[in-house]
Amino acid sequence: MLMEGFTRTEIKTSGARIVTVCGGNGPPVLLLHGNPFTHLSWHKFAPRLTQEFTVVATDLRGYGDSEKVPGGDDHSGYSFRAMALDQVEVMAHLGFGKFMAAGHDRGARVLHRMCLDHPEKVERAAILDIIPQHYLYSHINKEWATFSWHWFFNIQPFDMPERMMGADPDWFIERKLAKTKQGLSFFGKEALAEYKRCFRNPQTIHAVCEDYRAGASIDLVHDEADMKVGRKIECPLALLWGATGGVGRNHNPGPAEIWKNYAANIVGAKALPCGHYLSEEAPEETYVELRNFFKASGKLS
Repeated sequence: MLMEGFTRTEIKTSGARIVTVCGGNGPPVLLLHGNPFTHLSWHKFAPRLTQEFTVVATDLRGYGDSEKVPGGDDHSGYSFRAMALDQVEVMAHLGFGKFMAAGHDRGARVLHRMCLDHPEKVERAAILDIIPQHYLYSHINKEWATFSWHWFFNIQPFDMPERMMGADPDWFIERKLAKTKQGLSFFGKEALAEYKRCFRNPQTIHAVCEDYRAGASIDLVHDEADMKVGRKIECPLALLWGATGGVGRNHNPGPAEIWKNYAANIVGAKALPCGHYLSEEAPEETYVELRNFFKASGKLS
């Protein structure tokens, strides 16, 4: 059974109905998944974290079984600002005014925005395998554009990418996720089946596109406003990335150096022996790093 010991509920925020699972006791930790996943992307070690923490994992708006809200003409319905507010309201509903958090991929971008918009809420943040999008769109190179082609595909106007992904969603998911020689071997079969089930929903595919369209428009407006006033992540920040993934291979300077322009208190930065999908490819290493970071008052182990 995936996510054993967790209780599933649906929490209505001011903007969307958010699928939420919660388990354990101790300081609260929020886990935010990436594209094209659900809360199950944490299933390999989230139950272990519940031995020391109260663990909350959600489906981001538009993803999994969470509500698919309208994006709007400016796509702001899927901005990281809107997604971050969902998560803050979920945690408040559960009684947590302050919490620690980890985010991977799109979830890491939600967490980045959350740290800027709600600094009083996030006590410690772990960012998994991303470079800030403000930097990426300002420093496009051939290696990144080739490896992360879907960034440019998903932002095309409605409904071209929706039709193309929707024509054979299972094939698309398998092709997108199997970027390395390992293929799909490290994904749990039950979790992968759930990712496919959710992605077969045309509304999910549209929400994914709206997420990326927002990332290339309204989110950049928000980012630029922060850069102009020098706003950075202030809470203790841990950076983790896959040594063989796009973040680890396609950027010079490396992620730790890039993030110095966006975060004031980086307490740990480490490449793990995997590609992009840290929690699925290297669950033990990811668990150890997150557990130690959330337990520690200083450096990442």
